[in-house]
Amino acid sequence: MSIKKVLGSTATAIGVSLFAVLSTPLAVEPVFITMGTGGMTGVYYPTGGAICRLVNQGRAEHGIRCSVESTGGSTDNINALQRGELELGIVQSDLEYKAYHGEGPFAKPGPYSDLRSVFSLHGEAVTIVTRQNTNIRRFEDLKGKRVNIGNAGSGQRDTLDTLLKAYGWSYDDFSQVSELSPAEHSQALCDDRIDAFVYVVGHPNGSIREATMACEARLVSVSGPVIDKLVAEHGYYRHITIPAGQYSGNDEETPTFGVGANLLTHASVPDEVIHTLTGAVFNHFDQFTRLHPSFGLLQQEQMVSVGLTAPLHPGASQYFQEKGLLK
Repeated sequence: MSIKKVLGSTATAIGVSLFAVLSTPLAVEPVFITMGTGGMTGVYYPTGGAICRLVNQGRAEHGIRCSVESTGGSTDNINALQRGELELGIVQSDLEYKAYHGEGPFAKPGPYSDLRSVFSLHGEAVTIVTRQNTNIRRFEDLKGKRVNIGNAGSGQRDTLDTLLKAYGWSYDDFSQVSELSPAEHSQALCDDRIDAFVYVVGHPNGSIREATMACEARLVSVSGPVIDKLVAEHGYYRHITIPAGQYSGNDEETPTFGVGANLLTHASVPDEVIHTLTGAVFNHFDQFTRLHPSFGLLQQEQMVSVGLTAPLHPGASQYFQEKGLLK
């Protein structure tokens, strides 16, 4: 584990009275925790920052120092949790399910049975973005096009793999496949180096706003019978509608589907650490929901269970029971 406790030492100078020594308050032992997020232009990074900000507000009382690490995304975060390199990670709900059960990209290592849920967060839509001058109007129109599928290690790659399989496609059905990061894909789209990019993300999102402002990019529908069947067969997927007017030039709703973003930890992380972190968010919930637009629709009752696969960490479970959110 990378939790580090810094042990304080008491130095007593000659001539200091016993009373003075005994009356000196003892400092809380610092505990350092790190949260894996995603790219800096996505929603995971500011989400982790918002959670750590609330935790760090009470550092003088509990001694916990929370920091955020930018990573490749869900898959990287899960593997780092398993290796003990992170205490917390934000992860797509479908990847949480597959890691805990040892499926998909986690079939070879087998079930990560020590993963633990803390709480669920915002929904993340499978988002297709293209330029106004293309003939791409729905997901099926991507066949034969130049498509950015995102960086390896991100959860969206597994989601896209599942989507392609549902359609009976492979990456060979695209004329060109690129693996640009979210920091790069908007510029590539506007420069006509790709025809579209796929991004599984919460909304609103900065890089998508950048594309819609710079080159009048538009969102593409991902809906129909194939999607309906996918959602019906997998509990970690959900229908999502990207609201009209959220991005410049996109004045109609965009139907799609997606996953949830969940906060995960490892069974070895101490109960008191997770209890304190959970309380930092839920005791200041109004403040939390104002820290990012994606948090506006969050409801405490749903965050306790919706989309979670791994068992709740005992520290989180204890907090939810104390607050009457869990029986």
